[in-house]
Amino acid sequence: MFGSFGWMELMLILIIVLIIFGAGKLPQLGEGLGKAIKGFKKTVHEADAIDVTPAEQAQQAQSQSAPPTQVTAQAEVKPAPPAPAAHPEQAKHG
Repeated sequence: MFGSFGWMELMLILIIVLIIFGAGKLPQLGEGLGKAIKGFKKTVHEADAIDVTPAEQAQQAQSQSAPPTQVTAQAEVKPAPPAPAAHPEQAKHG
């Protein structure tokens, strides 16, 4: 795509961008573009990791061969009783 652009075309595009956005906005524009490209690459990489066939999943499960974990029941936790009032007068007005 960019192989057909010469240096004159790229300079013309740069001058137009400078006129439209101004010199102060160029660093912000470049930063935003860089973040967008990184996010796109990350999303594509994650999508490739998700697109695994069932046969590949079975091979990965066999290669990991981790022993299964057991889920144990936990005791029910009861809330603590309310603390008594410091003074009997406070309990009456309370």
